[in-house]
Order: sequence, then C-alpha cells, then structure tokens
Amino acid sequence: MTMNNTLEPHAFTIVLAGATGDLGGRIAKSLLARGAQVRVLVRSNSDREKVEALRKAGATICEVDFHNAAALAKACEGATCVVSALSGLHYVVVGIQTLLLRAAVAAGVPRFIPSDFAIDFTKLPYGRNRNLDLRKAFKERLDKAPIAATSILCGMFADLLTGQAPIVLFPLKRVLYYGDANQLMDFTTIQNTAEYTAAAALDSSTPRYLRIAGDVLNVHGLREAASKATGEEFSLFKVGGLGLLETLIKITKALTPNKQEVFPAWQGMQYMRDMYSGLPKLEPLDNNRYPDIAWTSVAEVLARR
Repeated sequence: MTMNNTLEPHAFTIVLAGATGDLGGRIAKSLLARGAQVRVLVRSNSDREKVEALRKAGATICEVDFHNAAALAKACEGATCVVSALSGLHYVVVGIQTLLLRAAVAAGVPRFIPSDFAIDFTKLPYGRNRNLDLRKAFKERLDKAPIAATSILCGMFADLLTGQAPIVLFPLKRVLYYGDANQLMDFTTIQNTAEYTAAAALDSSTPRYLRIAGDVLNVHGLREAASKATGEEFSLFKVGGLGLLETLIKITKALTPNKQEVFPAWQGMQYMRDMYSGLPKLEPLDNNRYPDIAWTSVAEVLARR
C-alpha cells in the first residue's frame, strides 16, 4: 500500500514534541526532507544547541509550558498532525502526553501519533513491563479522545545491539539468549523508525496501528548476522529458560536503589524477556506502505558499530 492523501507535503504542518531527543530529532529531519512544515515544541530548559540545530535545519521553534493549556493549544493550531517522541516515566509518558493530547484536541488537530515506538505492548498484560505499562495507560486515554490516532510499533531498536543490549557479546563472540532459540524477534533502526514516522505523519489515511521491522530474526539469525558483520564465527549461549530470566529481573530490581531511572538494567531485561517470549511479536508488518524507505538489516547495524 502506498501513501494516500490529498495534500502535497508542503501543505502539512506537523507539530513535534521531543525533537531534542535522538528519535525526535531524526523525525524532525525526516519530515523536513519530505517537505513538511515542522513546528517543534521545546521547553525553556531544552538543550539550546539542539534547539538551534533544529532551527537551522528549517524547523519552527515554539517554546512552550506544557502546563499552560491555552498556550499549548495555540502552538498546535493549524497542524495536520501532532507527533510525540517524548521519553520518560509516568510524568512524561502519561502526564505530559495527556496535556499534549488535550491541546491537540482543543486546537482541532485531526491526527495524533503517540510515543509508542516499541514491541506490541497491546498483547502484554499490565504489571509485566513498567515502561510499556505507561504506554498502555496513555493508550486508554488516547482511545477515548476525539482524534484519529496512529501508533507505530517497531520492535526493538536494532542500534541497541551494538552494545547497550547485552545480547550480541562481541568480546566473547557469543549471542546470549533465554528460552526458545527459534523465536522470531523484530528489530528496526532508530533512523528507519524516524523515516517511517515522518511518512505516516504526512499520510492522512493511517490506521490505528502500523507495525514495522527492518529485520526479523531469531537468535540463530542474530548469530549469522554477527558472524557476517565481523568476519568472525559467533556461537549461541543459552543462559536458561524464561523463568530464570524472570528471577534475575526480580533480583536486579531489588538491588537497584534508584527505581526512577528511565532505563535501568532491570527494565532492559524486562524488554528482552518479552521479546524472547514471542508474546509481543509484530504481525502483520506494514513495511511496504511507504516503498521509498530502504530498510537496514541487523547485519548492517552490527557492521557499523
């Protein structure tokens, strides 16, 4: 399926929150590359260098107080879509996004794309994954709002495999896993996610969910990708079953003093467990909706590390 809308990209004004973050900044640049008018919402304490870089790239900068409902709604006026790339815990993902949603509705914006970029959390029960629980909580508010919404689900950011996610262990030449080695998992680069989000923001006919994966691999595929990327032979290292990983999560969480980190080790372990379980597997995939996007494989990501 190709993009179906009646307006040229330059006729679109996209309001973007979270543009000073990695994903948000890439979304802004991808929108600008497609000819959209981009209005970036920033706070008074936002990184000035990043804000200035966005301005130089062609974005319009709107400094706002998210708690000022009237001012926030005014900043959204005339927009064809509001896109959120906000990141944080409950205060941001549920609280600030709700303020942004209300402003979009008050301004008569027809569409809203929330910061849901993840595995399919709609398939997971509450209490299983803290950060995804926050997205589920905001989803309940979004689904009740009088605005068309589209969530973009992208699996795991493939970029994390180069070191932040302890799966591909380069020094040991091992691919670590728990559970079933044949379980397929979804991986998408941050850049591909940004490009797809930009295309979706300019597409007036998007459904409630769009699911993408730059690569779909089990751990055998990850081993092959690592071997291809490095020219060295990797092997698999099964630590144990998912029950063992669950126990390790509980221990790690109990030993973590600061429970208010956005991405503590135990949160990453929860994400790994859910991916290894297969419960949030993305299907069907909507990769072909925007044919101009060139998808990056996991092997390519690992080769660039």
